[in-house]
Amino acid sequence: MGVPGGIIAAIIGLVGIVISIMNTNWLSLSFALALLLIGLPLARVTMLVHIALDKVTALEEQKKN
Repeated sequence: MGVPGGIIAAIIGLVGIVISIMNTNWLSLSFALALLLIGLPLARVTMLVHIALDKVTALEEQKKN
C-alpha cells in the first residue's frame, strides 16, 4: 500500500467517522475507526522506512568515496 495508500485509508476513515456520527450508525463508526487506526501507522512506518533507506544509501555513497 505504501504512503499514498495509508493516507487514503486514513482520509476515508476520517470521512467515515464523520458520516457515521452524523447518521448515528455505530457499526459503521467502528469500521471507520478501525480503518483510521490501520491507515495512520501504515503511512508513518512506510515513511520511516523510506527515510532510513535514504540514510543508508547516503552512508554507502560516503563509504565509497
